[in-house]
Amino acid sequence: MGGDSGQTVRSPTGNIRWAVIFWTFVIAAVSYLDRNNISIAISSIQKEFGLSDVQLGTVFSAFVLGYALTQPFAGRLADRVGPHRLIALAILWWSLLTVAVTFVPAGLPISFALLLGVRLLLGIGEAVIFPASNRLVANWIPSRERGLANGLIFAGVGVGGGIAPPLITYFMLTHSWRASFYVCAMLGVVVGIAWLFMVRDKPTDHSGVTKEEADYIESGLPKSAAGGNLKQWGQIILDRQVALLTLSYFCYGYVAYIFFTWFFRYLSSVRGLDLKSSAIYATLPFIAMALASSVGGLLSDRLIARFGQRVARCGVAGVSMLLAAVFVWASTQVADARLAAVVLAGGAGALYLAQSAFWSISADIGGSSAGAVSGIMNMGSQIGGVVTASLTPFVATAFGWTPSFDVAAAVCVFGGVVWLFIDPHHVLSTRSVPVAT
Repeated sequence: MGGDSGQTVRSPTGNIRWAVIFWTFVIAAVSYLDRNNISIAISSIQKEFGLSDVQLGTVFSAFVLGYALTQPFAGRLADRVGPHRLIALAILWWSLLTVAVTFVPAGLPISFALLLGVRLLLGIGEAVIFPASNRLVANWIPSRERGLANGLIFAGVGVGGGIAPPLITYFMLTHSWRASFYVCAMLGVVVGIAWLFMVRDKPTDHSGVTKEEADYIESGLPKSAAGGNLKQWGQIILDRQVALLTLSYFCYGYVAYIFFTWFFRYLSSVRGLDLKSSAIYATLPFIAMALASSVGGLLSDRLIARFGQRVARCGVAGVSMLLAAVFVWASTQVADARLAAVVLAGGAGALYLAQSAFWSISADIGGSSAGAVSGIMNMGSQIGGVVTASLTPFVATAFGWTPSFDVAAAVCVFGGVVWLFIDPHHVLSTRSVPVAT
């Protein structure tokens, strides 16, 4: 236990840990397909329900609010009961809620409130995925391999987001927006069944793990993983490094959620692309996310052996966010709609080069409480999503779409600078935090 993450270690016989990461990647892809379907079908839903752009922003925010506020508790639950069955239950939850959206009636005084309620509950169900996934990473993946592991998991975000535009558009054109939601829900159920059979909470619970692979995993776990005691909430929330990670991830989420909420609408309504062209170009950021997430994770792992975690994690993340800010700003200077979409896709890719660093460091810092630590951190990102879902259309309506993207670029710069102050070697305090009586 507590092996140096930078040392060279011979790869063991057996790769069950990577099979677990593969299935976590699949779950991530399906989760983002189910959360992004509404942003593709939004024109039809807006027309049917008679919603304004500000009301659409509220619909987007309802999901992210439920998702954000549940993050710490979902992470703590994963730490306590294990991520395997918890993720399976979450998949069933969000699949049912995806179907429930299609049963919300239009034209009633309570229609808008019902739509908000269903999206809020959907967000609560999906909140489990990434804190629980990080609990799996903390159990299964040596620190030296966590960049690539998290990069592959979050490549699922890009794959799910990339599949959504052509898949949802196809069913909208051939059937209806409701039919596309049924397909998304069915995929979730199928993947959930496979997950139950293929994944376990820990290497010792999986019959396919060899002793050699189990020893390899154990030797590469960081010192923060030693012992099974869960940290108090106060020890996590009041920790300066957790706060800095959360602040930077808030900035990250503010920019990322532009692609998950307003990007498709921006291409079709603001830049004037037709539905089919918008569906094609809307996949570009998600392709970039999928590729960059894996590349960023692999690059980070490769740099650890030579330069240490400061450069490999903090340096890669900080520079990537600054580069993403440049792309987002530059997109507003491009007149051609298709070229602007390509430039914005570059911004999404640059942003996702930083993704694995957040989750690798939160797993290292959190150890036995990795779910709770990453839940707190991810809550920051999702609050950023709540803000951008509502603030972006407000700024665009009042000042135009160019200033709304300029704000996003400035937020991204700030998030990148925060990485100068993050310590990748930090370990959560073991001192008890007094509780006021």
